[in-house]
Amino acid sequence: MKYFSINLYQKMLNCAIAEGMKRDDFNSFKTPFEAIEGLQAIPAEEFFDIHEALDDALGPGFGVRVGQQMKIDDYGVLGLSWRTCSTVGEIFERSDRYFKLLSNTFMWQIEEQGELSHIHLNREAHRRGLELSTEASLSATVVVLQAITETDIRPTQVSFKHRAPSDLSSFETAFQCPILFDQPHYSISYKTADLNMRTAKADASINQFLIERVNEETNGLKIAGSKLAFDVEELIKDALPSGIPSIHQIAEHVGMSNRTLTRRLSEAGVSYRDIIQKTQEAVAKDLLKNTSRSIAEIAFETGFSEQSAFNRAFKRWTGLAPIEFRKS
Repeated sequence: MKYFSINLYQKMLNCAIAEGMKRDDFNSFKTPFEAIEGLQAIPAEEFFDIHEALDDALGPGFGVRVGQQMKIDDYGVLGLSWRTCSTVGEIFERSDRYFKLLSNTFMWQIEEQGELSHIHLNREAHRRGLELSTEASLSATVVVLQAITETDIRPTQVSFKHRAPSDLSSFETAFQCPILFDQPHYSISYKTADLNMRTAKADASINQFLIERVNEETNGLKIAGSKLAFDVEELIKDALPSGIPSIHQIAEHVGMSNRTLTRRLSEAGVSYRDIIQKTQEAVAKDLLKNTSRSIAEIAFETGFSEQSAFNRAFKRWTGLAPIEFRKS
């Protein structure tokens, strides 16, 4: 069954209220406000029904306006994973892994063409509600990329498969770039250099690591192996939501070659593989103890692509299944 997270549905209703509708206006919906509590998702066709009803009630561009109101926290565990991305483009890689937790109607794909990169949203526009939902998704992309970089990063072009609505004012305000309709793909385009930009968090942390390496070189110092191992562990923790990072990725971040990093960790009595497992186990235990996230969500956040693989690994680490550990 195709579905959407209840969080996205509730956000849409809240935006409609902000534009003048009343809660009572939703009583005829299959899922009125009073029925939201306790739900995790609604069927995609119902979600599209509501998009159409609200667009009719509030005018063209409502989906785009909803997208402009999205906050990173509205995306749940996906939003949390975005906060630790190293580069802007990595956001779409994580979206591909996590979006099934929000909806199974999305698939993102980045096509790099020299100085420009096109982020395709692969969806079949079989009805107007899906078209409106896609408008919201591409609009929200602009907001998310600006939040994660803390800059006014802007797309160079936005393309829609469907026809242009009668009023483009909301589109022009949101995208501030050429907007094309009746195109072969849904896509939003950015400068490739912008997608390779460091995120705000990554930029700060990477700068700190590189400053430490420069101090080593210029002052003839050698940072303790235990401190380096801690730095590597923190970088791995940030990277796990995208999958297990290679030693090459981490070595690049700390300004070392693979061989130098391996040697320095060995001097501290640990291996890269040891730190990966230690970090995965620590993150998993913390999330199981201190959050209500599902086992599937925790599996993703610890670098696994399947819950079954996570279950086997956790049992190997602790002797308990994840659900048994949570109960204990």
